Amino acid sequence: MTDLRIRAAGPEDLDSVLAFWKVGAEGTSISDDRDGVERLVARDAEALILAERGGDLVGTVIAGFDGWRCHLYRLAVHPDHRRRGIASALLAAAEERFVRLGGRRGDAMVLQRNERAQHAWRAAGYAPEEQWRRWVKPLGDRGEALTG
Repeated sequence: MTDLRIRAAGPEDLDSVLAFWKVGAEGTSISDDRDGVERLVARDAEALILAERGGDLVGTVIAGFDGWRCHLYRLAVHPDHRRRGIASALLAAAEERFVRLGGRRGDAMVLQRNERAQHAWRAAGYAPEEQWRRWVKPLGDRGEALTG
């Protein structure tokens, strides 16, 4: 895995990230558009973490920290590059970021129907908290269904 490069995304990466999520990510989100990802990177330049191999984007994770909680979203690895440690490397980078920022616990958004992802998160030491349920409400005029 020595040729794997982990780095923060910049504004120049956003189109390729959005295209990548259509191939490598499960489910869609109301924020999966150029404006949403631009706001993320503008607000927190280190939150969107990329994995590249040979110059190609092969994985992503969003490691968001609001000053209190550490949130993980969009852990995705290209189907042709799975089971090679890329997700583990991305999670390690996200967790290191959280520790530097003073975070105490990471939480992840994982689709209930995505059994492959659930297995990967468990293998990484995460566990569901069944007593919690996510409540959502679309804001503004963007009333698309929220799924992730």
